Amino acid sequence: MKQITVTHLQQLSEQAADSPRLRANRNLHPELSNPVQRLAIAMEPGTYVRPHRHPHTFELLISLSGRFQVLHFDENGHVTQRVVLGEKCKVLETDAGTWHAVLSMDKGGVIFEIKHGGYQPVTEQDTAPWAPAENEPGAEELMKWYAQAQVGEGFR
Repeated sequence: MKQITVTHLQQLSEQAADSPRLRANRNLHPELSNPVQRLAIAMEPGTYVRPHRHPHTFELLISLSGRFQVLHFDENGHVTQRVVLGEKCKVLETDAGTWHAVLSMDKGGVIFEIKHGGYQPVTEQDTAPWAPAENEPGAEELMKWYAQAQVGEGFR
């Protein structure tokens, strides 16, 4: 039996808070090659998720604790959908090929992710060309924009 307990969530959040990227994960799938990826991801406020897409799979997100701003974008970086996961919305599925980003809004936030595997790192062509890479100038500004961006708006 595989479980993610309240204690596991607390430990994962502590690991994320101590991590340079402010993230930590706990996989339920036994290997990265598993055809279904299932993992809890602790995401502290300040972790940067560059807008990206997964051309081969949907992505199902469930808030286990905390709130997350989930944004969908068109090809030019304009917001097409905006949802706070963990408030009225508890489960959100992003279609394959959809540009998206996630912003952690609360300390101790943990999201559960399910998508087709095996694990495939996001390639450069599947990261938004209009958004800075992690640790590049503008990433902090983009995260601030995520928090208030409205449908129809683009960054800058």
